[in-house]
Amino acid sequence: MSDTTQTELPANELPDPGTITMYSTTWCGYCRRLKTQLDSVGIGYTEIDIEDHPDAAALVASLNGGNQTVPTVIFPDGSAATNPSLVEVRQRVGA
Repeated sequence: MSDTTQTELPANELPDPGTITMYSTTWCGYCRRLKTQLDSVGIGYTEIDIEDHPDAAALVASLNGGNQTVPTVIFPDGSAATNPSLVEVRQRVGA
C-alpha cells in the first residue's frame, strides 16, 4: 500500500466523489501506467503536471517529505497517496 497523508486543501479544490486528482509529469512511467489503468476501469481524474504548475509541485513536495514524487493522488475525502495501486484507488473512491 502507498503512503497516505491528509491534505490541507479547501473543500472546493478536492476532486468530485468517484474521481481523483493526480499530480504527475510527462516522463513518469508510473503516472502513465496509473492513467491507463484508470481509463480501463472508467475512474475519472484530473491530471496536473507539476513541471507546469509550481504551486502543484510545492503541494506534492509538502505531502512527500520534501520530495516531488509522482504520481501523487488526492482523493475526495482530502487524503493523499503516493504511487497508489489501482486496487487502492478503486477502494478509496468506491469504484
